[in-house]
Amino acid sequence: MNLSILDDLEFLKSFDKDSMLKIQASFPENCEDALRRGKVLKIPKRLSISKNVKITYTTPNNIIIAGMGGSAIGGDVLKDWLRDRVRIPIEVSRSYNLPAYANEKTLVVAVSYSGNTEETLSSFLDAIERRCMVVSISSGGLLEDFSKKLQNPFIKLPGNFPPRSAFPYLFFPLTEVCNKLDVINFNKLEIKETIKMLKILRGELAPETKTSKNTAKQLALALQGHIPIIYGFGYYRGVALRLKGQFNENSKTLSKCECFPELNHNEVVGWIGIKNLGKHFVIILIRDHDEPNVIKNRIDITKKIVLDKKANRVIEIYGKGESKLAKMLSVLYIGDFTSIYLALANRINPTPVEIITKIKSELQKKTKTIENIRQRINNYS
Repeated sequence: MNLSILDDLEFLKSFDKDSMLKIQASFPENCEDALRRGKVLKIPKRLSISKNVKITYTTPNNIIIAGMGGSAIGGDVLKDWLRDRVRIPIEVSRSYNLPAYANEKTLVVAVSYSGNTEETLSSFLDAIERRCMVVSISSGGLLEDFSKKLQNPFIKLPGNFPPRSAFPYLFFPLTEVCNKLDVINFNKLEIKETIKMLKILRGELAPETKTSKNTAKQLALALQGHIPIIYGFGYYRGVALRLKGQFNENSKTLSKCECFPELNHNEVVGWIGIKNLGKHFVIILIRDHDEPNVIKNRIDITKKIVLDKKANRVIEIYGKGESKLAKMLSVLYIGDFTSIYLALANRINPTPVEIITKIKSELQKKTKTIENIRQRINNYS
């Protein structure tokens, strides 16, 4: 593939029919807007849903972020970011119902960008019935309707984004929810540095920046015709999962992710038996200049004795910035741009996800999940 192909702006526009690159360029400003939307959230001390269901909002004993796909990944990043700061458990629930421990001391944040994700709506109802402290986040849909009907705390997001491109709106409001319920007081300087770094990085990754100086374009071309495998560690766990999902949805390619040190106890053995199949895989190692020495040694040793010998290529991406959040979101931002460029290099429109839409349509024909949820919500009126 000619390296100049991704520098041809007309070529990019011809396949980026829904302006995914333009949406990606607005990422830093969307972070700022998302913070503003979260700040106006009002959480009541008490909420009376019905005669028998009354909810008291206070500092929670645990947090569950209920969502699916792109709407859930903000919870993963939050969990990893706060793992060594918050003394209560944070869990991301991707299911129709909540874990058994969820109760009136649990904060449940139901996140669905469209507002119509049936698994999230089901978890929202489950949370209400268990008298959990519920906050909901969406751009509209049934989740907004149900929240207004029950007078439940709700954060309204702007519409017209593919859910996976709305990451800033699905992550930063979570920080405000935690603030308002006294889970943690965030370092405003860390968030400020992160957004400043993203604005700088945008220029480096933009379509106008030539491939010779554009990390995302270079990575996309290296991935052409191969299956990306992302290996992260520690607080890059959710970021690795994000990259995997972006390659799936934007690039329309299979991808997988794993994390150190766990992969040293199982996955590395799988590389031994693949023989010549390794030529199909490109490894993306998420690195950090401040990574713990024990992790650095694990990655370096694994790369030397396994990956360099078995994979087609090994590429390292280092987090940028000073703070943990800046590093995490810098890798995420590079991955987002890379997945879009990979789609365009393959002459694919990155936006449509027809197979997901088709599966949802077929499910609606087979089940009455949303209708049942609507009926149960109506019982509270």
